[in-house]
Amino acid sequence: MGSALFGAVESGVIYAIMALGVYLSFRILDFPDLTVDGSFVTGAAIAAILIVNGTNPFFATLIAIGAGFLAGCVTGLLHTKGKINPLLSGILMMIALYSINLRIMGRSNVPLLNEESIFTKVEFIFSSLGIESLVNSIASAVGLGGITSTWSILISMLLLTAVIKILTDYFLKTQVGLALRATGDNKRMIRSFSANTDQLTILGLGISNALVALSGALIAQYSSFADVGMGIGMIIIGLASVIIGEAIFGTKTIAITTFAVIGGAIVYRLVVSLALRVDFLETGDMKLITAVIVIGALIFPQLIDGQKERNRKKRKRLQQTKLKENGGNEYASSKSDSQSV
Repeated sequence: MGSALFGAVESGVIYAIMALGVYLSFRILDFPDLTVDGSFVTGAAIAAILIVNGTNPFFATLIAIGAGFLAGCVTGLLHTKGKINPLLSGILMMIALYSINLRIMGRSNVPLLNEESIFTKVEFIFSSLGIESLVNSIASAVGLGGITSTWSILISMLLLTAVIKILTDYFLKTQVGLALRATGDNKRMIRSFSANTDQLTILGLGISNALVALSGALIAQYSSFADVGMGIGMIIIGLASVIIGEAIFGTKTIAITTFAVIGGAIVYRLVVSLALRVDFLETGDMKLITAVIVIGALIFPQLIDGQKERNRKKRKRLQQTKLKENGGNEYASSKSDSQSV
């Protein structure tokens, strides 16, 4: 049980990078970008095929990021220059990427079992520096010993995700980032300030899909394989992470929201891991579980808000009733005082 939850947290941190990309397109740009299902696999396919052919895994991952950025830019060009509906442009790019990914991989599945990856290199660094043994001793001291034999993946991915979060927060507070946020809120308004909304949309979608491709490349190395179908439903997972995180942690500031997205990705993986331990559910039910989680994440906040609103109206009616009663009592007492005089 403990090892399964630990694995869920590990994968959740990696998927959180993808969720941040989805957050940029859906929440910041208000662009329903379905390219994600394709660019996730593009990142995984490029990283896998380069690693198999002897390329340094860090360099392979950088190439995957660049490919994801280009995919997002093409989607932006289809929408801004081709005047294609945002949803349709994402669907067209997702379909095109399926064939492109097959071309890149040469087959439907590329195994990485005996290949050197970012995680094998990080594990070697942690072991050689003695960090692994130190963390294991600390984990044993606090009662977490035996959950896992290596903490290098979790620690390194937490650091990477934290860096990406900080850079995203900083970027969204720059002039370009503020213009990007304004483009998602009101294109007409930002155009009145002579901002090029087409370029901003293309840039935002490029960055979004670069993060998605990075997540795909890391997941491929974490799972030791890349598959042409591994991106199916990825947009739903990203949305689930964003919605769950916002519902739990709130959206008061950009920094809190990006933290909420990361937290939502981890919570989502934990919920899925726990759900799969139910006897009548199988691994093939994962998409159904995802759909149920998203439906719940969308409906429950509305139910809670509706209940709060009903309670507020009820309190308001009670206050008004009390004020009327107090007003009537004051009028009756003043009338009796005048009669006695």
